[in-house]
Amino acid sequence: MIIYAMRLTVLALDGVFDTALSSMLDVFTTANELAEVQEPGVGPRFDIELIGMRRVVRTALGMRVPVKPVSAMTSPDWLVVPALGTKMPAQLLPALGRRDVIDAMALLTESHANGAKIAAACVGTFVLAESGLLDDHEATTTWWLAPLFRQRYPAIRLDSTRMLVPSGDFTTAGAAMGHLDLALWLLNQASPALASMVARYMLVDARPSQAPYMIPDHLARADPLVERFERWARGRLAQGFSLEAAAESLSTSARTLQRRIEAVLGKSPLSYFQDLRVERAVHLLRTSRLDVEAIAAEVGYVDGATLRTLLRRRLGRGVREIRGAGGQ
Repeated sequence: MIIYAMRLTVLALDGVFDTALSSMLDVFTTANELAEVQEPGVGPRFDIELIGMRRVVRTALGMRVPVKPVSAMTSPDWLVVPALGTKMPAQLLPALGRRDVIDAMALLTESHANGAKIAAACVGTFVLAESGLLDDHEATTTWWLAPLFRQRYPAIRLDSTRMLVPSGDFTTAGAAMGHLDLALWLLNQASPALASMVARYMLVDARPSQAPYMIPDHLARADPLVERFERWARGRLAQGFSLEAAAESLSTSARTLQRRIEAVLGKSPLSYFQDLRVERAVHLLRTSRLDVEAIAAEVGYVDGATLRTLLRRRLGRGVREIRGAGGQ
């Protein structure tokens, strides 16, 4: 007898990000195959259905997706929203106003009211957030769209450094390959052993944080004052941080600068200053022959031990691992 451990419905919106959709489906297809090999007819099984808001759905690369209509959807344990293939605000915001996307938000609300839990990754988190269901919950999203997410959804407690955030009946995941992290997390809810095996077969490493992948100056461009602060900070990494000095240099008040950076980046000016120090230190570790003490001095720390501790805390990796990564 086949035992379904979990019923999953994957919602493919028109223009869905190809990797997002295929990676989600591949994880659970692989799980079913491995479960059958381990214990024929006994192991965990995952009932996966693919639905669309319209009869014809094409991916961002133009491939046709064989979807079931919403009217044929069963009652899932989890309704999953992969990302749209829109990577920047100029394309994302109009997409959120599309008729099929608005209908999808209504479907999420109705499905949740009927008992389904909702998961979303990358740009898919915007669709979930737009529905209002994430209000007063914790969430993560695509790291480079975090400033837009904070501005658009102030009622959501965003932590864009995390790769995956469960909160009540909702789970959100970070950028692009965060779909794999989300799929494995869902799989783990039914069978931790099978989730571990699938991760090994698919060569997926644990990535609890998006922090190592973030590009600080990209985030800063979301706001002119933050961008000016970023340029000021890069020129003073070795000298140290002073909020008052930064505000005076930028012809604003310390309170205004503090509030603006927290609103856009979700962190204090000092924390962002430390991000820039970490970024510079990692660059020097990978591209120079300087020892750790010299690099620490270059980015404003009194000794190499302090830098080592900061790198381990922020990135989860030590000096040797970072140096060994080279240009990765």
